[in-house]
Formats: sequence, structure tokens, C-alpha cells
Amino acid sequence: MQEFPILPERASTIAGEVDALFWGLVAFSVIAASAVIGIVLYLAIKYRAGSAADRSGRVEGNFKMELAWIATAVVLGIAVFTAGAKVYFDTVYAPADALHVYVVGKQWMWKIEHPEGPREINELHVPVGRPVRLTITSQDVIHSFYVPEFRIKMDAVPGRYTQAWFQATQPGVYHLFCAEYCGTEHSRMIGRVVAMTPADYEAWLESQKAGAVVASAATAGGTMASRGEQLFVGLGCASCHVQGPQARGPSLVGLMGTEVTLADGSTVVADEAYIRESILNPAAKIVAGWTPVMPSFQGLVSEEDIFQLIQYIQSLSRPGGASQ
Repeated sequence: MQEFPILPERASTIAGEVDALFWGLVAFSVIAASAVIGIVLYLAIKYRAGSAADRSGRVEGNFKMELAWIATAVVLGIAVFTAGAKVYFDTVYAPADALHVYVVGKQWMWKIEHPEGPREINELHVPVGRPVRLTITSQDVIHSFYVPEFRIKMDAVPGRYTQAWFQATQPGVYHLFCAEYCGTEHSRMIGRVVAMTPADYEAWLESQKAGAVVASAATAGGTMASRGEQLFVGLGCASCHVQGPQARGPSLVGLMGTEVTLADGSTVVADEAYIRESILNPAAKIVAGWTPVMPSFQGLVSEEDIFQLIQYIQSLSRPGGASQ
């Protein structure tokens, strides 16, 4: 069985919990199915045609029995739902200190970007022992980010951000697949996750930063936030989102994560999804006190560009961040 394992190796902190849920559901299904099949076979044999079984005293209904099996089914259903919901929330909501990585699915590749600057295609380098949070979207059709050894699978949906996280437990190279049929080259949309010791990861990160700067100091170098700042200025955003009387839009300093009051009196949290919508469909949620003069940038920026703009806006909320 070591040469033919039933499940892939466990290489993340959540893998054991997912496997326990899986085997628990398998055991529950086997026990329930065996009980039903056993009763059916017993009754079919006992009351088969021509048998001498006593068929008198036929029961037309039994309220207590019906109540018992309904209550049992409800309790078991709630138990299964609770166990599954716990695993779901444990895999979606990342710890606050998680390393943030942005993922874009595209026919037929995975494009990955680290806030520190490095960009990868069909590869993701991560440190062992540190939580890694994934913000995932798609540029075209639905994909699904799947790493069997980590027991994580999250859909990449066009126009939406989905979240997943993991923490690798041991160094190694692990499979990365698309688990959602996405077109003729779906089977070739594969990659790998490289889990490294913290020291090796820091060395890799520094080498990638240096390589990016050497490749092109003007465009490829720097962090995601610095590339986002270049886009912010190049797209003309800086001419409106400034502090002072000349501003034609709300200031973005300290915006990320705060509650924004809209023109209709409702409020919304300024998260990544809100920033994305404001870039592509600025008329959807008008901030109170401002007129809807911002144009849409739909078709002018890619998903990677939006991630970079989000990182720049987020940097305006950090101590020492740039300001406009």
C-alpha cells in the first residue's frame, strides 16, 4: 500500500482534519448503507413468496418509530453539516499573520504574484511553517486551484475573489492542478507548489527581487505596491484621488478595511472586492458627498493590474506608506 496509497501524502496542517472528515463520512455511509441493505435482505428472505413466516398483525403505522427515525436523521444531518462547516471555515479564513499571495487563473496557466514583487507562472514558492493566504480570481472562465497534498481546492471565478489558505508542514514539491474543466487544454493546466525552509524561501525571495530589478527596473522591478503606484499615476487616478480642495474623488489614504458610507445611506467595508468593483464599475457604489464622475477602467486593466492597484491602496493604510 505504500507504493499505491489511497490518498496523497499529507503535507499541510489542514490535511489531517480533511482526511478525518472524509473517512468519517465514508464510515457513516458504509454503516448506514449496510444497515438498510441488511434489513431489506432480511425481510426479503423472511417474507419471500412461499415462506412460512407469520404475516398476521400487520402494522399500518407507528408514530413513535417514525418520530425516532426522523429525529435520528435530523441529528445525524446536523452533525455531518457541523463537521463539514468547521473544515470549510478552517480552510477559508486565514490567520491574520498569513503570507498573502495573489492568483489569477487563465486559459491555461496559473499566474501568481507575491506582494514583495516576484511573479510566477504555474509555480508557487512558499515557506514551511507559515500560513499562506490565497486571493484567487479568473481572467476568463471558471478554474479551480487544487493541491491534493495540501487538501485545498478553491474555484477561480471570473469577476469574483475567492479565498483559501494553507500551511505547508514539510519541504517538497507538490502537484498543482486545475480541478474544473476549462477548455481544450484543461489537462495541461498543471504546475507545482515548492515548499521551502524559511531560510531557503528568504534566499529565493531575494534572488527573485534582484532578478526582477535587473530585468527591467522601470516595469518589472519593485513590489506589487510600487507597480500599483505606477499604474495609479499612469491611469490618471492621482489627479482625482488627492487630498485637498482640488480633489474630485475621495482620498484613498487609510481606506482599506474601513467602513464607507454610500450616497444611499448604506455602508460597505472597503475590502479587495469593493476596490475591484470601484475600478471596473465605479457607478455601482457612490461614496456619500461625491458625484459619479469616475470613468470605468473595464478592458483597460487586467486582473494582475487590479491586484497591484489594490496592494498600492492597501499600502496607503500602512505606517510609512505612500500618500496621495
